[in-house]
Amino acid sequence: MTNETAVGVSNITGESWVPDVLGSDYQQRTLHLGSDPDGEGAAVATLVRHLPEQSTETTADAVLYVHGFTDYFFQEHLAEHFAARGHRFYALDLRKCGRSLRAGQTPHYVTDLAFYDAELNEALRIVRAETGRPVLVVAHSTGGLVTPLWLDRLRAAGGIDAVSGLVLNSPWFDLQGPSYYRTIGTPVIKALGRFRSMARLPGDDISTYGDSLHRSVAGEWDYNLDWKPLAGFPVHFGWLAAIRDGHTQLHRGLDIGVPALILRSRISKFASKYGPAVDVADSVLDVRQIQRWAGCLGDRTNIVPIDGARHDVFLSSEGPLAEAFSELDSWLDWLAGFRSPKAGA
Repeated sequence: MTNETAVGVSNITGESWVPDVLGSDYQQRTLHLGSDPDGEGAAVATLVRHLPEQSTETTADAVLYVHGFTDYFFQEHLAEHFAARGHRFYALDLRKCGRSLRAGQTPHYVTDLAFYDAELNEALRIVRAETGRPVLVVAHSTGGLVTPLWLDRLRAAGGIDAVSGLVLNSPWFDLQGPSYYRTIGTPVIKALGRFRSMARLPGDDISTYGDSLHRSVAGEWDYNLDWKPLAGFPVHFGWLAAIRDGHTQLHRGLDIGVPALILRSRISKFASKYGPAVDVADSVLDVRQIQRWAGCLGDRTNIVPIDGARHDVFLSSEGPLAEAFSELDSWLDWLAGFRSPKAGA
């Protein structure tokens, strides 16, 4: 595959931009991906763009944001922060997620993370065509696993010149929990993923993290609970097997071809019920696993723990959120300087 076929040409059909649910500063565009490889009808993805009426002059790389599991793009403050720095901001709701979920489909269900390459490549093509600029990829949690795997394939196909860097927000680099989950548990997950792919993982009704976020319970944030339920969507073994395959690829070592920034909480805190302690910790992933596998991306990587951050560091309370934005800005300034000699070469 050449660079042109990787990001420059597409057989995916897309509709025109229409108003988005986030209001007048946002538009969305549906990407029609054809038949779902997992047999759940027609698959679509949704690209969202931020176009405020009074916008800062575009002087920096464009941004493409990719969400995690039981998630979709709603973080307007993140788009506004990038826009204030001169970035054009786009976000992608992957197939069967958020805006892209259609009747009869299983939320977030795929049996191969490489299926997402179709919408990621198309989103990258559109952003490049509209802005004429390299694209900074920003991803959270499961998106933080999906995007490095995609960039590794994109680099191998000769398309990585379209991407300037990668920012990962609490990426899912390994299973949390006891070590046997990652050893003897993995063959069981893969066997169930093959023979009972739609069977559900037990214990998927804990709403601790959702309760800490949503303003209807103990949090500061508002979002669509149909697209991001408090207790999350059910985890199916076919999907979890695909995640474990992705982890295996990551652990063997990738070459994403661009510098990366990883932001995470300093500590993890797992609890079956909400309490104030989960507001200042990652209550979803084990941050030690993020730290352990960060070196597998294959390029310059800077990992920064944020004191008091939640699992989504950009949904943290005021102090940790400000620190996360400060660290992000410092790294973006470094990235611009790091790339400028190459841009002029």
